[in-house]
Amino acid sequence: MMNILDIMKKLPHRYPFLLVDRIIDFQPNISITGIKNVTINEPYFQGHFPGQPIMPGVLMIEAMAQVAGVLAFSSGIEAKSVFFMSIEKAKFRKPVVPGDQLRLEIKVLQQRGNVWKFSGAARVDDKVAAEADFTAMVTDREI
Repeated sequence: MMNILDIMKKLPHRYPFLLVDRIIDFQPNISITGIKNVTINEPYFQGHFPGQPIMPGVLMIEAMAQVAGVLAFSSGIEAKSVFFMSIEKAKFRKPVVPGDQLRLEIKVLQQRGNVWKFSGAARVDDKVAAEADFTAMVTDREI
């Protein structure tokens, strides 16, 4: 549905911090599914951990948040920035390693004005690697 060029039109993130490669499903104001291909070329693998590369859990949550940002910006929201307000119920269930493909599934739990609450799951081969609920504020402010 959206390739990397389409995603880059929606999100301000760029390499090495753009953590979404493709959007494969999208229902405005309801849900979105994105893909992150995890490769050994990711800069964080140099130090996390040498000899046993594992994707940091906080980056899995960031990847979910970026997919949620694509959902908000593709649902008619005119904004320049999105800021985390809270992260709840974060759980890390399975290590993610180079060669894995993260399927980032996001659902809107609530939206009031410029505040959105999402539920997200990052899956590898249909097994949950990470999950969290998070709240974000979309704003027309730039920093």
